[in-house]
Amino acid sequence: MKAVRLYGKHDIRFEIVPPPAPPGASDVLLRVDAAGICGSDMHNFATGRWISRVPSIPGHELAGEVLAVGPEVSGLKPGDRVVSDSRVWCGACPACMAGEHHLCHSLGFVGEVCDGGFAERVTLPERLLLKHDHGVPAAVAATAEPLAVALHAVARLAPAAGVPVLVTGCGMIGALSALVLSRLGQGPVFIADRNAGRAAVVAEVTGAQVIDLTDTSQPAISGVVEATGSASVLKRALDLALAGSSIALVGIFHGGLDFDPTILVERELSLIGCHAFRDELPEAVARLPQLASAIARLIDTSHHLEDVPDAYRAIMSGAVVMPKTIIRCT
Repeated sequence: MKAVRLYGKHDIRFEIVPPPAPPGASDVLLRVDAAGICGSDMHNFATGRWISRVPSIPGHELAGEVLAVGPEVSGLKPGDRVVSDSRVWCGACPACMAGEHHLCHSLGFVGEVCDGGFAERVTLPERLLLKHDHGVPAAVAATAEPLAVALHAVARLAPAAGVPVLVTGCGMIGALSALVLSRLGQGPVFIADRNAGRAAVVAEVTGAQVIDLTDTSQPAISGVVEATGSASVLKRALDLALAGSSIALVGIFHGGLDFDPTILVERELSLIGCHAFRDELPEAVARLPQLASAIARLIDTSHHLEDVPDAYRAIMSGAVVMPKTIIRCT
């Protein structure tokens, strides 16, 4: 079958590989219809930080159709359309026992600890799969996972109604965070991104207002969703945030932050970590039908599996305008 495999830092290849074995007792064999390239995929490609198996098939944002199920699978059948949870948790550590699977002590991710969605077929445990509305296109369904991340970040930020919120970074997490905030009636919503074309796309879809972080004259900000992973952008967000504000960190950072933490004390600022999502994936799947038309305007669906290495390089160059690149796998 066609697949894309990661061999190491800066080494990703399109290949023909053997198909998955028949599903085990509680496993499900999927035909992968669509899979998204995530910012964390790019971080892993650039740094090798989470490479634990070589070679491995990346892709943790995926949607597909059930082809076959193991004998102990009871909730799914061939023909069902599903999306996948990205998280692979142990189920036995204190965090898992408390229902905090995203904080599992040995948490791994699809596409890392097991093969993921950049292939024509993949086998995954039933516990990771959720059925979605057949009327939702596969490319949109593949955004359920980043939508869950955005919902989690907004929930962690918990902005008061009507307060101005800034979203830094207009990749898909930032774009979906702005969309969620606008659909919640939150406002005003501001967005910032160094890629002016991408910011314009997100502003058109979400109704958010684009601001330039380098401009010394900025609106008052009472909350921030930081989705760039840039230390310099975070420092600027700290400067802009009003006293008593919260900053939800959802971006993956490439380096450390040099700042005086006394500003957190004196201005009672809160830095809130947001790791993946808690239990927001079912909500994300339920929201897909109503958000489908907006989400479709945020994605590029022109790529196939053989295009993935070039798509990675294009995203790394900063030239890609659309917030999300979706791979059509079959």
